[in-house]
Amino acid sequence: MIDLKVVRDDPDRVRASQRTRGADESLVDALLAADDARRSAVSRADSLRAEQNVLSRQIRSATPEERATLLHRAKQLAEEVKSAQADQTRAEEALAEAQLAVPNVVEDGVPPGGEDDFVTLDTVGTPPQIDDPQDHLAIGTALRAIDTQRGAKVSGARFYFLTGIGAQLEFALVNLAMAQATAAGFVPVVAPALVKPEIMQGTGFLGAHAAEVYRLADDDLYLVGTSEVALAGYHADEILDAGELPLRYAGFSSCFRREAGSYGKDTKGIIRVHWFDKVEMFSYVPVEEVRAEHERLLAWEREFIDKLELAYRVIDVAAGDLGSSAARKFDIEAWFPSQGAYRELTSTSNCTTFQSRRLNIRSRTDAGIQPVATLNGTLCAIARTIACLLDHHQQPDGSVHVPTALRPYLDGREVLTPA
Repeated sequence: MIDLKVVRDDPDRVRASQRTRGADESLVDALLAADDARRSAVSRADSLRAEQNVLSRQIRSATPEERATLLHRAKQLAEEVKSAQADQTRAEEALAEAQLAVPNVVEDGVPPGGEDDFVTLDTVGTPPQIDDPQDHLAIGTALRAIDTQRGAKVSGARFYFLTGIGAQLEFALVNLAMAQATAAGFVPVVAPALVKPEIMQGTGFLGAHAAEVYRLADDDLYLVGTSEVALAGYHADEILDAGELPLRYAGFSSCFRREAGSYGKDTKGIIRVHWFDKVEMFSYVPVEEVRAEHERLLAWEREFIDKLELAYRVIDVAAGDLGSSAARKFDIEAWFPSQGAYRELTSTSNCTTFQSRRLNIRSRTDAGIQPVATLNGTLCAIARTIACLLDHHQQPDGSVHVPTALRPYLDGREVLTPA
């Protein structure tokens, strides 16, 4: 939720953020109008309640002649207070709706534009030169690691089975990611994949991304698309001790995405699917530490991709491609030889105090009770990472090179060989 003080004090900054995102500037003016209306409604209700208190004291000390007139006014005033309180409730609801409609204010320096307007910050490694590369599905099928046909038979399109070495690759990647995260001071968490509406709303996933989310109507619960949602809700309605910050969690969960609007994209294989498992980093930090923490999350992601021996690039995502809660996002895109392109493997977002305001997460500091900042970063999206490993590390004979860091988690295997 956007900070109302920022909107009041510097509305031009928020309008500029909306322009950078390619979003509607009039939402800022609507929010300011709703804020003014709410403050006016509160002022009127407070004034009438104050008058009611004065009148009550006057009635207690009134003469019999004065009392009838004062009681008549008290009856009128009670109706006016009731009406003013109803107006205040409506104004507060309208303000909340207007506030939810405005996304986070982007950081200075975020590239303007849409999906194709990112800025490349760094390129690491040399993409492997492979004659006539196979795609990950062909390789995974030969390894008896991926079975999309039976996945579709059992669950429908964009579902799959990981079998044999495919399942072992998942466990290896999870263990490698958790080992790294634990060494960096993250608390490992196995997070629920179902959350309440207020938690999903609090993280910003029921706005522009609502079409991506699966909902269980009978239970009024949502399936998460990332454990970021559960980890953000972990401390909802809590006051954290500033001395305990930063709090860092590495959450494992299954993730579910409807992939609405992706018809015809990545229909083969396990790159864009309805279900996958993921290890997600999540940080609660003081506001003044948020940009430094964002760089740290990116560094941990780079460390993990380096361990997988992948060629990749780091991009600064353009404002129009940011989620509503993100002020800035960095993606790591690894090279897929079969596609001749870099594809996203990880991302990390700085959400400033946007989520914590919605979820009522604060910290107790010397300056008083204040919102904390939250950040998230994918350490490993398992299915897509397996797809990249098979594609990137394929050998001319159909085998797949196993990165050194993964070997201890795969019984020392140096190469995966077709069955």
